[in-house]
Amino acid sequence: MQTDAIRTAAGARGDHGLSWYADTMSGGTLARPELARLRAAIKAGRVRRLYVYRLDRLTRSGMRDMLAIVEEIEASGCELVTVADAFTLAPGPARDMLVAALAMAAQVEREAIGERIRSARARVEAKGGAWGRPWRMTPTERKKARDMAMFQGKTVRQIAAELKVPRSTVARAIAQDGGKARRAQVAHLKTSRKPPPGRAVKK
Repeated sequence: MQTDAIRTAAGARGDHGLSWYADTMSGGTLARPELARLRAAIKAGRVRRLYVYRLDRLTRSGMRDMLAIVEEIEASGCELVTVADAFTLAPGPARDMLVAALAMAAQVEREAIGERIRSARARVEAKGGAWGRPWRMTPTERKKARDMAMFQGKTVRQIAAELKVPRSTVARAIAQDGGKARRAQVAHLKTSRKPPPGRAVKK
């Protein structure tokens, strides 16, 4: 939806063949690879107009960060267009007040989302459930993947193709289940090891 809205707004201004910068990390930090790449491109003069769906797509880490980024973009001669906020970003006191208000709202929203996530996790774990995305592999498939890796020497790519699951899921299953299996094996060896003949065992 955001992509379509940006493409429509850009097309109305005659901007086609857009370059896209999209982070999958939280907007609560400025340390994001795509944001860093975008800022570098703007400073180098390679971006003459920047479209964002909303201003908080740049950052939700507070008023100071948002104002700094907006001013940095403008200082580089790049026009900033926010598609859904429905106001212009012409420099001036009114712009600064709007940016500050949006930044505060975005930060409050981020904190509220975090609180809801923490509460939901606490409820799930209190009932004995596991937090996070459910496994895309059954316990039987996970054991099979581990055995194929440990005893048959197959690669993650080969296992993923045979079981028809993503490679990342296979790798995670092998890393977790394989580690548990090795720890269990070591524990078994430690508890079952007998002392050599003629040596007393301290109890």
